[in-house]
Parts: sequence; C-alpha cells; structure tokens
Amino acid sequence: QVQLVEFGGGSVQPGGSLRLSCVASGLTSSSYCMGWFRQAPGSEREAVARIRVVGSTNTTRYAASVKGRFTMSMDNTKNTLYLQMTNLKPEDTAMYYCAQDLRTVRCISGLDGITDANYRGQGTQVTVSS
Repeated sequence: QVQLVEFGGGSVQPGGSLRLSCVASGLTSSSYCMGWFRQAPGSEREAVARIRVVGSTNTTRYAASVKGRFTMSMDNTKNTLYLQMTNLKPEDTAMYYCAQDLRTVRCISGLDGITDANYRGQGTQVTVSS
C-alpha cells in the first residue's frame, strides 16, 4: 500500500518561495506516475507538475501557469518528491496534494493522470498573501 505524506506548506508574501516535500512509502515499482495537484476552495483540481518514470527514464511536465516558477525533483534515496516554488503569486493559494499512480499509461500525455491518481496525500496548505 502506497502512502504519501506532504510537508512544507505555509504562508508567504507574493514573490516568496516555498518547498514542498512528499515522502512516499510502500512503493515497490520502478515505473509510476507521480506529481502534484492543487485545489482552491470552489475550484476544480489543477495538475501542477508530474513525472513519469519508466525504469531508468523519466519525463517531467509542468502546467503553463507555473512553468518557469516551479521545479519538481525526486530524491530516490529518500523516496521523496519535491516541489520548489518561487515567485509565488496570490493565485497559487490552494491546498497542494502529492499524488501517485502505478499505471504509467495514464500519464503518457501532458499532465494526465495526476488529479485522479490512485494514491494521494492529505495535502498541505499554501497561502500567498500580502
């Protein structure tokens, strides 16, 4: 059973930075989809970034709204996925969730497969406000 636990949310002023972490346990496959999505009150889930890992190869995709500001990285030695967020804007305010799905066919295209992934964490709140 895969378990995901997020850390690192908080409140920052516009232009600030935060780094989110997602620690994964129970993962036994070398192929998977993994990433972040966010949801603001009254809004639909929005995929932010995803990585598709198939053996030793991986591809990363970002939403247009965060490209150039957010960077996702993976530390396999710690089973941890990171989301470095810079130049944060008020519209980035949302609950951020880490998600994972072992069905790599679901994330072949764009940011598919993240908002409705098999597994997700409990979420961490990010608030950007002056």
